[in-house]
Amino acid sequence: MDTILLPPRTDGGRQQPFPAARQLTIVGGSGAGKTRFMNYLVAGFADRAFVLSALGAVAPPAEDSSVLRLFRQRVMEKLLPAEGLHTELDMLGALLFQDEFRYLLSVKSARIIDGADVRLEPTKLDRLVEIWQDIFPGNKIMREQGRFLFATPGGDNLISTIKLSSGEKTVLYYVAAVLYAPRDGVIFVDSPSMFVHPAMLHNLWNAIEGLRPDCTFVYNTSDAEFVNSRTGNFCIWVKGHDACRMAWNYETFPQGSVPDELFTGLAGTRRPVLFIEGDATHSIDAKLYPLVFPAHTVRPLGSCNKVIEATRSFCDMRQIHHLDSYGIVDRDRRTPQEVEYLRRKNIMVPEVAEVENIFLLEDVVRIMARRRGRNPDRVVGKVKRSVLKMFGVHFREQVLQHVRHRMKRQLECRGDARVRTITELERHLRSLPSIINVRAQYDELMAEFDAIYRNADYPGVLRVFNHKPMLPDSQVAGLLGYANRNEYISGVLSVLKGHDRYARELRAAMRRVFLLPENSADDRNYCG
Repeated sequence: MDTILLPPRTDGGRQQPFPAARQLTIVGGSGAGKTRFMNYLVAGFADRAFVLSALGAVAPPAEDSSVLRLFRQRVMEKLLPAEGLHTELDMLGALLFQDEFRYLLSVKSARIIDGADVRLEPTKLDRLVEIWQDIFPGNKIMREQGRFLFATPGGDNLISTIKLSSGEKTVLYYVAAVLYAPRDGVIFVDSPSMFVHPAMLHNLWNAIEGLRPDCTFVYNTSDAEFVNSRTGNFCIWVKGHDACRMAWNYETFPQGSVPDELFTGLAGTRRPVLFIEGDATHSIDAKLYPLVFPAHTVRPLGSCNKVIEATRSFCDMRQIHHLDSYGIVDRDRRTPQEVEYLRRKNIMVPEVAEVENIFLLEDVVRIMARRRGRNPDRVVGKVKRSVLKMFGVHFREQVLQHVRHRMKRQLECRGDARVRTITELERHLRSLPSIINVRAQYDELMAEFDAIYRNADYPGVLRVFNHKPMLPDSQVAGLLGYANRNEYISGVLSVLKGHDRYARELRAAMRRVFLLPENSADDRNYCG
């Protein structure tokens, strides 16, 4: 096992080599700097480091993902297709089946060409199936046409990977990923208990570690139960972090000597999780929402469907992880009934069509005008006139887009009727136009949008108008002294990062669009 050189200490003490260990657990409260501590260790092992996170089972991979790098290498070698795989779990499935096919072809070639009596050895896929069936007794993994199918005890139908629970996907992901870690590698695992039921946590990680006796496992967690589940484990308690000096306040303990005060310190420190759309690098959502909801751990997941799925899974498992979990999705063209349904499921839906419209809220524009020394009434008046003019030009096509969304949803629901013959199906499909009545819905929405326009209902426009050019064409950036849309957005984000009254007022204005109370723990915790 490796000797690990730990990071600098805030007390000025020299960096110390950590004794070789099979398991190393980095533990501490939220905000203590344990993720940066782990990243410091990752950098020290270069190509031997292999970083895993349970979100890789359900969300698009980060650009620095170890699995993504491995997958891209196979793509560059023209061994795998570059498109159509959205999560690290999808990519691992492709790698497993490719390796299985290549191995079986090599055995067949040896037998036919060389006449060798080659015995089949267990492959990565065989080892995955064995671990899966040990963790989930009575479950089976089938292999069909390059994909997994799963059978449960008493289940009549085989299901695909996409229909597994988040916990099942996570087990599949961890086992498959560890099989692809480099030889004598150091496997870093972020939040190893996420999505995993406590009853299987001990057996799961024992089995996974048993797959790779050549590797060192480094865990980053706030879960006291997980720390206690490891044997032969050394623990690093990260208490604080000096970002400027890149130094940490931490203590190290061998297994069996971890103090009770560490576990007491973990209680109550974990923040609620907020899942959002977009990616961590480019989306406005990922830049804006951590500033609006600073008391939450904000996780970008890509699509709205991923946000809804992750929020539902976290809420279903609250008795396990004890975290409050929420999501945010754009309103887009959802009906009031759809919005209300999502809100009941802990998914916050703003009273604007999309995240860009938040930057056009009247209160946001007024606050930024005062902050920039402009006349708020003059700026707001011109912005409103520009936005209403755009809406007047486009609202008919907007009505059509809203109707198309409704039709798609209604066809999904009503078109899935139970029928026993093709004649019944034909009859049902012929009845759909009269049931759905597209023209009536179009006329209803046309009247609603026309009223919004005639009444100069500015909040109504922001609620229903999905129009990407609206923010740049509203003139708000120029009126506030910014060169363009991007500079205006950066200016708003810069104010939100502060601690003055403008930051508090902006945060309150943006929270109101989610129908949330103004005086919240978020604001008190952030602004002191």
